[in-house]
Amino acid sequence: MASMAVVPRGDEDTLWAVVATVGRANRVAEIFRSRTAALEDRAWRAQQVRAYEDFLVRSKQPVPHYSVTPIRRSDLPRKWTPLPALGFLRGKFI
Repeated sequence: MASMAVVPRGDEDTLWAVVATVGRANRVAEIFRSRTAALEDRAWRAQQVRAYEDFLVRSKQPVPHYSVTPIRRSDLPRKWTPLPALGFLRGKFI
């Protein structure tokens, strides 16, 4: 049998989540293996929100705020899917 490198279980399960917040509601927008990738995605999402902020306000859509936090794979909802950049689809914060 070939020897396999053992990856510590904690490292394997820890991901970085970009979290969208609107009011008191928090949703995991996207997940990444590296904090750097999550920070880049958060910056891109924040730029998209800034670019469309006037539209969001005029159409009475919530303006999401994005943050980055560590998350375990087991903490993700079972049917989790990524959020669009502006945090809503078909008029609903999803």
